[in-house]
Amino acid sequence: MVLGACLLLTLLAAAPALAASPEPPPREAGRAASLAAHLRSDPVYVTDQLPRAVPRSTAPEFAKLAKRTGVPTYVLVLPRAGASAENEGLLGAVHDRLGRDGLYVLVDDSSVVAADTFGVRAPAEDAQTVQQYELPYDAGPLLSFERFVEVIAEGSKKAARHAADARAEYAGHGPYGEGYKEPEPLHISPTDRRNQSFLTGIVLAALPLLVLLLAPYVRRWWARRSAAPAPAPTPAPTPAGLGAERPSKGAAPSTTRFRWVVASVAAALAGLVALTATLLFDQTTSSAAPPPTGTDMTTRVERVVDGLRRDPVYTDPESPRVLSGRRMDELRKRVGEFERGPVYVALVPQLPEDESAGEAEAFADALHARLDKPGVYVVADPLAGEIDVITYHVRIDANLIAFDVPDSIRYGDTDDRSDDHRLGERLDRLMTFLDKAPRTDPPETSSYGDAAPDAVEERALPRLFSGDFWPGLMVGAFGALLVFGVVAGVLGIVRRATRSGASAGRRPVAGVAFEAPADPSASYLRDAAREELGALAREFDPDAALPSALRTRIWDCLDTATLLADRTGTRNDGAGPDGRVDDDVPPADLAAAVTLARMGRAALATGDTSKPSCALNPLHGPATGWRDAQYAPEDSRRRTLPVCATCRVFVTEHPGRAHTLRLTLPGPGRGRNGGGRVPYEDVAGPLPAARKGVPQLIRKVREYAGVQ
Repeated sequence: MVLGACLLLTLLAAAPALAASPEPPPREAGRAASLAAHLRSDPVYVTDQLPRAVPRSTAPEFAKLAKRTGVPTYVLVLPRAGASAENEGLLGAVHDRLGRDGLYVLVDDSSVVAADTFGVRAPAEDAQTVQQYELPYDAGPLLSFERFVEVIAEGSKKAARHAADARAEYAGHGPYGEGYKEPEPLHISPTDRRNQSFLTGIVLAALPLLVLLLAPYVRRWWARRSAAPAPAPTPAPTPAGLGAERPSKGAAPSTTRFRWVVASVAAALAGLVALTATLLFDQTTSSAAPPPTGTDMTTRVERVVDGLRRDPVYTDPESPRVLSGRRMDELRKRVGEFERGPVYVALVPQLPEDESAGEAEAFADALHARLDKPGVYVVADPLAGEIDVITYHVRIDANLIAFDVPDSIRYGDTDDRSDDHRLGERLDRLMTFLDKAPRTDPPETSSYGDAAPDAVEERALPRLFSGDFWPGLMVGAFGALLVFGVVAGVLGIVRRATRSGASAGRRPVAGVAFEAPADPSASYLRDAAREELGALAREFDPDAALPSALRTRIWDCLDTATLLADRTGTRNDGAGPDGRVDDDVPPADLAAAVTLARMGRAALATGDTSKPSCALNPLHGPATGWRDAQYAPEDSRRRTLPVCATCRVFVTEHPGRAHTLRLTLPGPGRGRNGGGRVPYEDVAGPLPAARKGVPQLIRKVREYAGVQ
């Protein structure tokens, strides 16, 4: 009785395990036995058929992780097709043949796909659920197994809560999967890298170019905006106010220095954009797969070659058996009777993750290179059911093999859903087709010799500064020009609105003050001449009741300024002035025209014609006092100079630095601003006469223009 009860209890305890381990079909039995043999020598087995996704060299890493589960753990890493739902009883079958209790885990080329326990306790189902939901699709098998092990190590209670939380957060709850949350991928695709390169090119071209375009333009815009005199008395500005183009303490810096600063800022910005893009877009690979070693890429081929040396028909032990014993014997007989040369049949899966990237011809080339024997090489895929034939130095028409093997032999019947794809029958028909093939002389080869893609290069992302980076540069440059045009248009509208509002109903008043930089550019002088001549022409009414001397002075200033700036009337073409500042007027003549126009406006505003212009910068208008100052840096002596209100403040505080306010003009030479800066009293033309008073300047201009 007691013995019978014990036997009954033993059977009941074993019943769940037996139910969980259904006996696999006969075609799976050989595979389970082969895998059990591998696990008997090592508890972790990594197939040699996935070197591009899971190289065999990663087996030590899987083994190291497996030790953290706390229970005996056996790991099988197999191709995805070999770990599908149709092989549901594989783990149980392997356990039955191995005869060892523990945690059995099945991993494919992407993640943990199955796990079961035999004689031990471990939350295998919960751990599989967590890694399935929490990790993105591109996490890779090693990271998935690591997450699986971490949940196993948490214990059953924590793992159950963890799995429930994962389902609640990531799984869809609606009838059509509404609410499903996809974890963010860990890697980017080549398309994503092209987008990154394109964006980098746009920003790298647009930002520095905008700085180069906008900084000088805004600087000139502000200088032009400040060129007109104030309509009311103004307090003496600080020295920074002297530099309309680029203020600094005591004096306006040179335009050349400003350009260097802008260029430096643009270069620094370009470097910053490039560095930021390099750090932000630092991905180098599109896959989690570690790079395979040379041994990883040749192990399977060596295994098959070794098998073909012993038997011309090689069946992959890791794949379902698709040829019965009878079919195998018949195929060996047909192969042995073939008269054109040896025939080698390899029933081996062709997968995108294998060493040949799923290319049967590349796989056959590798077999032929190692066997170093001519013959007909047949690659039959037991998983997909496809048959490929490649010939090497045999007397069979290569074109016939490459193009005329019937599809019914290559691919089988599309409506055929048999597990073995009728490979035995189709291989027999293939041998019949080869027997009937015409004989050729000399021997021919049907292989084109195309190599499989490099396993590292195919997953490497393109360099950031390549590909779509160059079109991005062009788009960025175009965008910068477009933005510049919009900004320039807006500033132009603002400038015109401001000027028209300021000039409406304006009347000359006393205390007019003018601003101008110490180192104006030619474009600034041209714009200032245009503004000042227009303002004086608008403000001066020859019919107004003005004293005769005042009317004459203002008229002379307007007339001589026009002679300098608008030279059309002085040419021999007989045409008169067109009211525009000519483009070919030298900077010195433009400065003289601005000085005359401003002195005329000041006289009209104050009624005083006795004051000379500012000796340091005639563009500042009339002097308001006299100060002792060092006029030139090379001359330590001090002179008593007439200066405007602005210069008077600075000279009073810094008499030894008065020369920093002295007007300099672009010298002769190539370039936008000439070949250097020249003090205004040393330039050619009438401008140096401004130091001797307005009458002398008027006389010199008329002599210079040939007008009496």
